[in-house]
Amino acid sequence: MEQNKIGQRIRELRLQKGLSQEELAKYLDLSRTSVTQMESGKRNIHLEDLGKLSKALGVSVDKLLAEDYPVEKIIPVLSEEAETYVQDMRISVPVLDPHKLRTVLLYILERCAGKPNVGETVLYKLLYFCDFNYYEIYEEHLTGASYRKLPYGPVPQELQGLLGEMIRDKQLQRIKTDYHGYAQTRYLPNVKADLRQLKASELTVIDKVIDQFSDWTGLAISNYSHKDIPWEASEEGEDIDYELVFYRKPPYSARTYEDENERP
Repeated sequence: MEQNKIGQRIRELRLQKGLSQEELAKYLDLSRTSVTQMESGKRNIHLEDLGKLSKALGVSVDKLLAEDYPVEKIIPVLSEEAETYVQDMRISVPVLDPHKLRTVLLYILERCAGKPNVGETVLYKLLYFCDFNYYEIYEEHLTGASYRKLPYGPVPQELQGLLGEMIRDKQLQRIKTDYHGYAQTRYLPNVKADLRQLKASELTVIDKVIDQFSDWTGLAISNYSHKDIPWEASEEGEDIDYELVFYRKPPYSARTYEDENERP
């Protein structure tokens, strides 16, 4: 069977079993990006991997590779070994760190508040790319904020409440401005971000996002974000799954994958 079809079957079986890419990757002793490439048909599947896949997905190797064995006929049952392994694994679920989100927000505003184009639309997208780029590179959450697919772009769900608190605490001020004939809401920081709460790796990603996007208009960065795989692959009104960053392609991908075809 063609490699891309095998990859599609692996993905369907994984989803049917309720496994994340991270869980399957740990069981196979591979990186998560290797599983992503395997499912997209961009990585050769070694014989050793086939045996582990068979156990993890609860199907025989023959059925896994068969041309005429549709997934809907397969009822996967994990082996006892795989079931025990999966139950012991931590699932990476975003959990909001309000202090980290506050710090990231203040830092972005410190660097960008003087730019007349950085209203709410640009600010939301800068936060989105900071969070999703960091997750793609380090497989850890930066702020843990949840983003929802809404008509005007990926929106951090917890941000409005946090902005209200920061305005009440006089950490921020909200102003209304006109930008090229359009009404715009902007936020100006009254205090500095406590950079002790940010790791060097986090600052590097944030700075790179700011350097890349902070001069864009709201329309330009919105259109760009709507072509990012996490946005495109999500349903309207649903939260955007961070795991989708591992299906990104250039120029959206923030991670270098040249060595991912080599076994660890």
